[in-house]
Amino acid sequence: MTMTTKTLSQSEQSQMLREQIDAALRCYVDFGSGCPARLREAIHYCLLAPGKRLRPQLVLLAAGACGSETEQALPAAAAVEMVHAYSLVHDDLPAMDNDDLRRGRPTCHKQFGEATAILVGDALLTRAFEILASEVRPPTAAARCCAELAQAAGATALVGGQADDLDAQFSNLSRDQLESIHSRKTGALFRVSLRLGAIVAEASHEQLQALDQFGGHLGLAFQVVDDLLDVSGSEGDVGKRLNKDDQQGKATYPAFLGEAASRRLAGQLIDEACEAIAILGESAAALRELAFFVKRRNN
Repeated sequence: MTMTTKTLSQSEQSQMLREQIDAALRCYVDFGSGCPARLREAIHYCLLAPGKRLRPQLVLLAAGACGSETEQALPAAAAVEMVHAYSLVHDDLPAMDNDDLRRGRPTCHKQFGEATAILVGDALLTRAFEILASEVRPPTAAARCCAELAQAAGATALVGGQADDLDAQFSNLSRDQLESIHSRKTGALFRVSLRLGAIVAEASHEQLQALDQFGGHLGLAFQVVDDLLDVSGSEGDVGKRLNKDDQQGKATYPAFLGEAASRRLAGQLIDEACEAIAILGESAAALRELAFFVKRRNN
């Protein structure tokens, strides 16, 4: 089924996509007897926990905006969500961000122990690339998706951003340095989600570039809103401990700009994201609606 927004509201569209994504995720982690029971339970606990599935939705919506069908992009969507879930499991560890709540539940290491949490992340990361390599068609697109996701999750992007974020605690960062960290730690997966959808759909160079720019602006807006939720959100809505950035000495957008200016920045970034995909016309309507959801989200 080709993605369409003419008969569905944003919330209905999002619910439909989440159901498709969750079904694919359950299928892809239906391991055989070779997977130890405790590891399987922990993988399911982390990957299948209730969530927005924002990144895999971006994969599917980008593919739809370029004329593809949902089913064709589902393997790439599942792979992105697995990489995202792995990064959260590892980020929550005591040696990293040391969080005890995630999505309103105990984090993986709190529920299953640190060693199992590390192995869960390892399993999810490798499974993501197995799915891309074996399920995306044609093989040339599969190879390109593997390369793109590996770069986005690697030492110069997601992992590098996390490393700089850890090193920057209790440091006097400039705003440019802060943006550099978050364009990699958060923005890289937003950008690659859209790029994978475009690759699967055999998008034109112009379409791919438009979606890449959209992802860059949207990812940064997401982080600004995340920073705002840490200082002014509800722990019940957010589902994790609040004010931890300040307690850990991390630089944030509200600390640099204040809350009001940070909210204006988030709005500006969303506007720029939507402008970037103007060339896609009505086919990108669902992406625009998702961008406005990011701006007003409360978790």
